[in-house]
Amino acid sequence: MRDRMELLHKLLAKDGSIWISIDDNEQAYLKIMIDEIFGRNNFVANVIWEKKFSPQNDAKWLSDNHDFIIVYAKNKDVWRPNLLPRSEEMDARYKNIDNDPRGVWSSSDLTARTYNKNCDYPITVPSGKIYNPPASRAWTVSKEKFQELVTDNRIWFGPDGNNMPRIKRFLTDVKEGSVSLTIWKHTEVGHNQDAKKEVKEFNSKSVFETPKPERLIERILTLGSNPGDIVLDSFAGSGTTGAVAHKMGRRWIMIELDEHCHTHIIPRLKKVIDGEDSGGITEAAGWKGGGGFRYYRLAPSLLQKDKWDNWIINKEYNPEMLAEAVCKLGGFTYAPSDTLYWMHGTSTENDYIYVTTAQLTHDQLALLSDEVGNNRTLLVMCTAFRSRAGGFPNLTIKKIPTSVLSKCEWGHDDYSLQIENLPIAKKSVKKQPGLFEEEAES
Repeated sequence: MRDRMELLHKLLAKDGSIWISIDDNEQAYLKIMIDEIFGRNNFVANVIWEKKFSPQNDAKWLSDNHDFIIVYAKNKDVWRPNLLPRSEEMDARYKNIDNDPRGVWSSSDLTARTYNKNCDYPITVPSGKIYNPPASRAWTVSKEKFQELVTDNRIWFGPDGNNMPRIKRFLTDVKEGSVSLTIWKHTEVGHNQDAKKEVKEFNSKSVFETPKPERLIERILTLGSNPGDIVLDSFAGSGTTGAVAHKMGRRWIMIELDEHCHTHIIPRLKKVIDGEDSGGITEAAGWKGGGGFRYYRLAPSLLQKDKWDNWIINKEYNPEMLAEAVCKLGGFTYAPSDTLYWMHGTSTENDYIYVTTAQLTHDQLALLSDEVGNNRTLLVMCTAFRSRAGGFPNLTIKKIPTSVLSKCEWGHDDYSLQIENLPIAKKSVKKQPGLFEEEAES
């Protein structure tokens, strides 16, 4: 898990956030590890999600009905969560008892927990009764500010003018949204059974044990992203994140190494795009269909070991696949020429790469150097070469697989997200090696 989190930290935008779903068994250990990677100062919150609402009467110890969502910012100084849309229930709390022309309002406490001598004074209400702040507390505003609020009819003394003063807050002042709490009830964001019903719509045979409901992901994306942002789910599962992000106008990337890609994710996203997914947040988001996605399959390992434990090029790679893979690893753009056999990719206007499994002789390299010319440079990636002393100023010659061994990990069934596209090494000028040395640069 540490390897995954370190890589995700690198991928995260400077003003991004990460939301990690975890159960009660591991959340404490996970937080300590994330503190080390993201920094304790970038911890935002530990959200409790009510994933079940019915008690498990057969539970041996306690009935487990919640999971955690641990939230960190890449940089807490520059990231802030969005506000949540106000609900009808929230708005219903606002009344207009005194027929204020500014509209409905709600009153809140005028006292502050922190004592301030300048805000400790008696207040005489319209009925003549005198109020002082509770012991060890003070009013939230100074005496002068209080008088301004009274003049502006922003202080409420009760219907008969006899109550302790409270400050009036108009709905128009808070209409933009509300701050999220850290306890999310199933009535707000859904529960496991909701999620299972959503999964059954496109795969009734394989339903996850603890899938996430679309309303839960909607809450996360509302707080942590804006339309057009890129959302990454590196453990896609049934594809809920991509489906919700698509409906909410976010761009998305999902990664899944198991067969869920074919059995769950692709069928689900096709229904979303075709407008045939009527569940989840579809109605709330006003989703009618549209958009599209690209699907990429992880290629087989480029290198593998033979029976003598030597690294060799995987036989599953044809020449085109090999050229494209080596271009990527070397930081070149794969752009094969229709006319020049040696031009497989480019890094700059006059710098090219040639990838071949052939064993190149000195004469072949000399001919290649002549074709490249004095105004261009060429990186030659080959399995072996023979060259006499005497350099080719426009050629850099390297052997495969030796030259790419350090670029990635090879020969695994599961790379666990550790593949890295390392920065291009700066070219250096070296003396031409002998016949069997690993590489030559000139």
